[in-house]
Amino acid sequence: MNPTAATDLNTAAWPGSTPRLLQVPSGREDYADYAQSGGYGALPEPDQLLEDVELSGLLGRGGAAFPMAVKLRSVRDHGRTRGGTVAIANGEEGEPASIKDRWLLRHRPHLVLDGLRLAARIVGADRAVVYVSDPESAHSVETALTQIDSTVLDGVSVSVMCVDAGYVAGEETAAVRAVNGGPAKPTDKPPRPFEEGVGGLPTLVSNVETLANLPYLHRHGARAYRAAGTPSSPGTFLATVTGGGLPPALYELPHGVALADLLTWHGIPTDRVSGVLMGGYFTGLLNRDVLDATLDHEALRRLGSGLGCGAVGVLTDECPVAVAASVLAYFDRENAGQCGSCFNGTAAMSAVATALREGVATDEDLARLERWSVVLRGRGACATLDAAANVAASLLTAFPQVVARHLQGSCDSCAVDVFDVRRPYEVEAVVSA
Repeated sequence: MNPTAATDLNTAAWPGSTPRLLQVPSGREDYADYAQSGGYGALPEPDQLLEDVELSGLLGRGGAAFPMAVKLRSVRDHGRTRGGTVAIANGEEGEPASIKDRWLLRHRPHLVLDGLRLAARIVGADRAVVYVSDPESAHSVETALTQIDSTVLDGVSVSVMCVDAGYVAGEETAAVRAVNGGPAKPTDKPPRPFEEGVGGLPTLVSNVETLANLPYLHRHGARAYRAAGTPSSPGTFLATVTGGGLPPALYELPHGVALADLLTWHGIPTDRVSGVLMGGYFTGLLNRDVLDATLDHEALRRLGSGLGCGAVGVLTDECPVAVAASVLAYFDRENAGQCGSCFNGTAAMSAVATALREGVATDEDLARLERWSVVLRGRGACATLDAAANVAASLLTAFPQVVARHLQGSCDSCAVDVFDVRRPYEVEAVVSA
């Protein structure tokens, strides 16, 4: 069973909110249209542009919500002592429940390239790479590059790299390793890419959606950018909504929208909602208490969760235990196989969750799962093991009564239809550009 597999995708901006990213109703934006709308404007001095980014409060959209200005400044400062920098637009999007980066790359490649040239301007990079795993995204960007010359990109040499898809392939050190000619798998840190990345140079690795915010900021300024969102989570973001028996959708929302309002607008009555898989797979499960929350970083942190990449997988009839078991099985398959703690830890947590779903787990199994969800954190080269721990811990804390019923072998939902999906809440396809 997969309630969210679909061949179409609805896109819309929040009512009353002027879209900044989802401005093309269909097809692929070309250079002439983008430039006529104000894109690829004259470049300001790097220091001024960096100051605007800092004043805007722009946070990364890849999952960690790291301040973009801090990342840009770190790469720039290290580059001044190392003789150059490189910039990577990270559109690999290994998170199955998210479609935002692929949509931008397929439909608004010039917006992404404009943001990439602005970031390269700040950090002083003369080389940039658009890093993807979706062949259609790669084709879209390559087509866009044929429409412009080096003067438009401020002399930055831009190439496209397409790798095999994988949950770990989008991790920043995996991107650097792949561009350097290795496998798309994470490496130990330090050094981090801002210290030593592509070709040994300090490297900016920035999510595609994050970069796509820079042209609006460049054109309208920090004050206009902060006119949407909340003081701590300024601007708009792209939310991928799946589940509830409806086709998936990609919405542009101002930070601070109530989740209950979003789901009602999307078409899912809140009385049907039992919980959500928030921020993709990484941040884990939340129960109905999340319906009282707003979609911004501070509100979700108070619930022990996070906005992550903006993906919201809605649980209605699905059993949370079965959903967690499917996600943990995915992590078991997708781990890079490089760290023993992750290789063995994801397998162990997946085995217990599967046994719990099947009604054959014991109290001792549950105690081990709880312990592993704490002691295994931070032991891998990337965040896969942390993500698995988040899913396990959130299941136990958010749905204790459902877990207890599974220990007794009496789950009504699983007795009717067991949720067993290789890539839960995956957005399988979008309309081709």
